[in-house]
Amino acid sequence: MSVSLVKGQRISLEKPGGTLTRVRMGLGWDALPKKGLFGKREQDIDLDASCALFADGQVADVVYFGKLASDGGAVRHTGDNLTGAGDGDDESVIVDLGAVPANVGSLVFVVSSFSGQSFDQVNNAYCRLVDETSGAELARFGLTGGGPHTALVMARLYRHGTGWKMNAIGEPGQGQTLRDLLPAIAAHA
Repeated sequence: MSVSLVKGQRISLEKPGGTLTRVRMGLGWDALPKKGLFGKREQDIDLDASCALFADGQVADVVYFGKLASDGGAVRHTGDNLTGAGDGDDESVIVDLGAVPANVGSLVFVVSSFSGQSFDQVNNAYCRLVDETSGAELARFGLTGGGPHTALVMARLYRHGTGWKMNAIGEPGQGQTLRDLLPAIAAHA
């Protein structure tokens, strides 16, 4: 059963009867039609899902469209969607929780508009956490709400005892790439 998260909410990723081993952070979005002289027309918006891995409060590794796997391969990006076209997850980052290096305490997921369009032009945006073993959606966090920002710090997975928890962040930011957002991301490590 999926949990619909609100900004700031935290959930445990322990599942009844077993340990969660692989998760997928999926990102989906649609572009709002652009108003023009001759009515509305479709537009493409290139949002990018990225992940920063933190060890002792410092960036230890990153995964994004230009680096599709972390060192060691525990975190993988499935590829770049340049338009948001199609239904379902447009971009995904898959995490093998058991293979995440022991010194990495948190993973922070962000979405940025590589094309520079603001979230005022994005519709139906969400991130969701899926159990890769069963395909079950564990949590969903709606990112739509507009605004002049070009990025969002979406969520954080972090170690808690022997397991993992998720924190829905939803903090707006400015930047077109993961590198632009590193100062904002570090605040959530």
